Amino acid sequence: MNNETLARLEQEETEPSPALVTELAGLEGDIIILGASGKVGPSLALMAKRAIDAAGAKKRIIGVARFSEKGVRDKLMQAGVETIEADMLDDAQLQALPEVPNVLYLVGRKFGTQGNEYLTWAINAYLPGRVADKFRSSRIVVFSTGNIYPFVPTSSSGAREDTPPEPVGEYAQSCLGRERVFEYFSHRNGTPILQFRLNYAVGLGYGVLHDILHAVKNGDPIDLRNGAVNVIWQGDSNEYALRSLKYCSSPPFVLNVTGPETASVRWIAEEFGKLVGKEPIFAYEEQPTALLSNASLCHSLFGYPRKTLRELIHLTWEWERCGGPSLAKPTHFTERQGRF
Repeated sequence: MNNETLARLEQEETEPSPALVTELAGLEGDIIILGASGKVGPSLALMAKRAIDAAGAKKRIIGVARFSEKGVRDKLMQAGVETIEADMLDDAQLQALPEVPNVLYLVGRKFGTQGNEYLTWAINAYLPGRVADKFRSSRIVVFSTGNIYPFVPTSSSGAREDTPPEPVGEYAQSCLGRERVFEYFSHRNGTPILQFRLNYAVGLGYGVLHDILHAVKNGDPIDLRNGAVNVIWQGDSNEYALRSLKYCSSPPFVLNVTGPETASVRWIAEEFGKLVGKEPIFAYEEQPTALLSNASLCHSLFGYPRKTLRELIHLTWEWERCGGPSLAKPTHFTERQGRF
């Protein structure tokens, strides 16, 4: 294991851009991240803290989660992020959270929905109403997903923000429920909100590229029915989320967040095959539609992502080659029936 390389990649993922440093310096008030563990929360919190420190601003970054994964809370606290352990489904614990002007809402449930639909709906559609009411005077960036859109032709530029939702399956339906509940409270209370429709983030040890790389390495067939994907580096999506605070509005602002390419799954697998030294194995044929988003509005606001698709492929391979741990959380990007 090359610990020096792994540490460098982790630092790179949480490095704030000059634009982010400038914008957070001018942002009024502290920032609270609800759901500061999991795949995205820790790196988002660390980036926010590094940006505040670089700006020389006196702002608190507060991370809230159950922190069931060992070591995450300690890592955040060592970096200067304040942490609160809380189960937000417990209303007493939710109401005890401090009032903070800037909220990033990352709480959500996807995997394990099949057979436990009630819990997915409670987390994705009931809890948002309690949170929106609690933080009615705050700006709220709500993490959502491109899964709320219909499958679109792979020859298209992807679903736009004004594409009517057609969620497939109960997970995606509950995510639309989350958006609608926040939208209701935005209208009722005038709360400025931004719906952050992200797909798919590529992090260290997880994501679509990680899944494809492992399939190539292990000789597992790669399902091509979803033959095209969008991906974005988590370092870029985290920056966009923090910079989105200034675009919160009532009614809510809606923003697709992903990379600019419609990327071929077959091509990505073949690129990994060259690095691994193995021929990918494919199953089925590419279908004419896929779950794709058009993020041109996002890029017009924040610029293109700092990491290109080819760079992400090599970053994913470098993390794997140097012994970086896997989060063991497959994306199931091949799923077309909405069963998670």
